[in-house]
Amino acid sequence: MTDEFKPIIRDPHKSANMLEQPVVPVPAPQPSLSQTDSQQSSPQFAPSPAQSAPDQQSPQSWQRLGFPDVAPVSPIAQTSQIDSIEQVLSPREVNAGLAKADPLTRHPRVSSIILSVVFGLLLLAAAAGVWWLGVRTMEGQSYEDMVWSKFDAALPGWLEPIVHVFTISTVVIATSAIMSIIALAVLIVRKRWLLIAQLAVFGGICFAAAELLKPLLPRPYLINLESNPNNSAPSGHAILAATAGVILLCAVPRMCRALVAVIGWAYAVLVGLSVIAGQWHRPTDVIMALLIVGGVAMLMLAATFANGMDEPGSRASSPSVQIVGSVLLTFGVLGTLYGAYIIWQIQPGLAMSAEWTNSGAHLSTVILTASVASLVFGLVLTMRQLTASPLTQLGLVGAPPAPPKR
Repeated sequence: MTDEFKPIIRDPHKSANMLEQPVVPVPAPQPSLSQTDSQQSSPQFAPSPAQSAPDQQSPQSWQRLGFPDVAPVSPIAQTSQIDSIEQVLSPREVNAGLAKADPLTRHPRVSSIILSVVFGLLLLAAAAGVWWLGVRTMEGQSYEDMVWSKFDAALPGWLEPIVHVFTISTVVIATSAIMSIIALAVLIVRKRWLLIAQLAVFGGICFAAAELLKPLLPRPYLINLESNPNNSAPSGHAILAATAGVILLCAVPRMCRALVAVIGWAYAVLVGLSVIAGQWHRPTDVIMALLIVGGVAMLMLAATFANGMDEPGSRASSPSVQIVGSVLLTFGVLGTLYGAYIIWQIQPGLAMSAEWTNSGAHLSTVILTASVASLVFGLVLTMRQLTASPLTQLGLVGAPPAPPKR
């Protein structure tokens, strides 16, 4: 009654082409019962192998059935279509076209944005807390005055010449300007125009914080001080150094982020210690400045645009970022806790400015400056990687593989 069923054997390992729309097979019209009987009774109407295979019908037969736009596509035709696509579009353009379907190519993950906002608010709150403890308490003012008056003499011999280089204001300004110029050049080469504007706003906010908070914040008179009784928080030089390091860190590509984070951390620490040794600022001024820069940087990373993210085809996990980020964060947390523990140990003698508290105050100043800077740059490095390179299947693989050419 019917033709012999001949199954179509398909290659299970055949590569799929995601750039083409799938061709929907159109079933052939079933003959009526009278036509079937007449065909069976007449030998001249016996089905031939060419007629029983629907995949081998000519395009004219598909048009006669009322489907002029549908025709079977052979593997040779598929290969020729892929060749024509590759001649028109480059692999980068194909990646860009496919990336439009992935929302993570246009903005970071929501979890990364929330983390950046939370970390930013915590760092800003910590900056306010440090200022309160150092300025609004008697023990805090005694601690700051003790470090301000004797910190330079307590520096080790190998560190003293390095720190004194950055006691020259021109050196700090020139170094920070050079780092910012390098960052701008990198961004121009990478064509990250929105990121340039974003980092410019970040730098402007940090500079405004240094210039506006200093005359606005009060400093009550609680004890007799050897230092200037006027408010000096936050440190403008420390903000300048940390801001330059963060800008360069956010400007460079993924392979350079870990190295730049270490350079920025070392530069911020040296400048922070130099302004204390040169009696320009107190320890609270430096710690507060570093926390302000870190908090503003976190909020900036939460507003990352597509222009500031890595290209989808180049995204990958970075072992250097993971290792350096883990080290910076671990040292930052443990060092901050240890510095706070030293201050807690010497706290009974601070109110009386006891002589035995000098070594603890100096040691805690070095540890807290280095650990807070490490915490800030560790967070910026980690969140920059998370917001710039969210990993997805499309971001990792890029364009799907094309069928093999024959």
